[in-house]
Amino acid sequence: MIHLRSLVDAHMDDVLRIQAHCYRDIVPESRASLRAKVLACPATCFVAEAPQGVVGYLIAVAVAYPRLPALGAPRFDRAEDAGTLYLHDLAVAPAGRGTGAGQAMVRRAFEAGHAQGLRGACLVGVQDSVRFWGRIGF
Repeated sequence: MIHLRSLVDAHMDDVLRIQAHCYRDIVPESRASLRAKVLACPATCFVAEAPQGVVGYLIAVAVAYPRLPALGAPRFDRAEDAGTLYLHDLAVAPAGRGTGAGQAMVRRAFEAGHAQGLRGACLVGVQDSVRFWGRIGF
C-alpha cells in the first residue's frame, strides 16, 4: 500500500538516494537545487511511502510557461504570474514501481495546482519516459 505525503526537508536524504539510483542519463541535481524548489512550492511536492519507506518523489513547481527553472540552479522563486504546473522531477525506486505511486503523485500535484489556480501542466521527459507520460495524457 502506498501513502502520499507532502515532501518536507526530512525527506531529502530519501530523494537524493532515489535520484542517484534512478538517473543514469543526466547529472542529478544538488540537494540545494531540489530543496529550493520544494520550499518555493511545498503544496505540489510529494513523496510516496510504502511499508519499507519512501519509494518515490515528485517535485512540481508553479511557473509562467515557457519560463522554466534552470536545471541545477541553487535558487527558485515562484513566478508571480504563474499559471502552469511544471512537473520538474518524478522518480520512483524499483521497490515502488508497479504500485501506481508515480501516477498517484502526479494526480495529487494536478489537484493541488488546480486549487492554486494553475490551469496547465508541462514537463521535460527524460530517460525513455515517453510511454509513462503518454498514459497520463502528455
